[in-house]
Amino acid sequence: MNQQGEKRIGVLTGGGDCPGLNAVIRAVVKTALNKYQWDVVGIIDGYDGLILPNLAKRMTLEDVRGILPRGGTILGTTNRSNPFEYKTEENGKVVVKDISDQAIKRIKELSIDALLVIGGDGSLKIANRFLEKGIPVVGIPKTIDNDLQATDQTFGFRTAVETATEAIDKLHTTAESHHRVMVLEVMGRYAGWIALESGIAGGADVILIPEIPYDLNKILRTIQDRCEHRRFFSIIVVAEGAKSAGGDMTVSKAASLGEFERLGGVGHKVAAEIEKELDDVETRVTVLGHLQRGGSPCPFDRILGSRYGMAGVDLVAEGKFGYMPCLRGLEIQSVTIEEAVGSFKLVNPDGQMVKTAETLGIDFGR
Repeated sequence: MNQQGEKRIGVLTGGGDCPGLNAVIRAVVKTALNKYQWDVVGIIDGYDGLILPNLAKRMTLEDVRGILPRGGTILGTTNRSNPFEYKTEENGKVVVKDISDQAIKRIKELSIDALLVIGGDGSLKIANRFLEKGIPVVGIPKTIDNDLQATDQTFGFRTAVETATEAIDKLHTTAESHHRVMVLEVMGRYAGWIALESGIAGGADVILIPEIPYDLNKILRTIQDRCEHRRFFSIIVVAEGAKSAGGDMTVSKAASLGEFERLGGVGHKVAAEIEKELDDVETRVTVLGHLQRGGSPCPFDRILGSRYGMAGVDLVAEGKFGYMPCLRGLEIQSVTIEEAVGSFKLVNPDGQMVKTAETLGIDFGR
């Protein structure tokens, strides 16, 4: 610790970018400087900033001025850098090594007394491993997928849902004009939250999510029923992790050393299956992809990110290392990182949200 009880905290953003990250960074810096008179060190490009040289800077109020409505992260990020499983090349071969001690040395060189890690499941698991090695760590939950346990919502999710809903609204007009089946593939990894909520908000006819394996025949029947009632178009929202009953998720890139598998392509798969079975039906596919990560965060995510940022610094002040802020109802509480990353928060196939959608006439292919 610095002299006279003063602290210096480090902050980094890890994993995929997400609307609201800058709101968190802004709140961390403002809370640390204004409330506690602590120094703040911004770690550049996620965990890379603890491995590579010259990727850290002292943060001032000027650094965070005007960033509240900005998407992305002013600190930069990466989802490929894990100090405990660091991919490097030796003798012409790619190897994975544990260089966490090198990162810990860097933390000490920067005189950081506590590290705030803003990240999703993967980044927070890494943070927890640093905690086990004696580094005081506080997490801040981030992911558009909303799949972290122990918190009702992660910031970034609401903006992603709004982006997907806007896309559905626009697809409706062209689908109806051309009498087509429009398939919209959205993100979410192994959880169907974005597809479910945007599908309901956008008035989709079919929603396919990982938690409910679909039967193609059920989807075909829904399309045909709509045609029989002179509704010659359909909107299908597909989560990237959706799969058919007895089938596997569609992987665009297999897992490799130090990297997770990349999902994607199920939208085109579903569209091709529909056209194969229904000769008179024309399909088109839209893959939103990284549009869901970009752009200005909605007011909800700006506010939640700000609350999380302030709460994260308060946890440092309370000495509650290994914890992260979480949203329970309307209140910000705290929970251990270990509890939050133990398993994914998935959609309940028989939950109220799914039942609501089915009552509204939305088909899940089951």
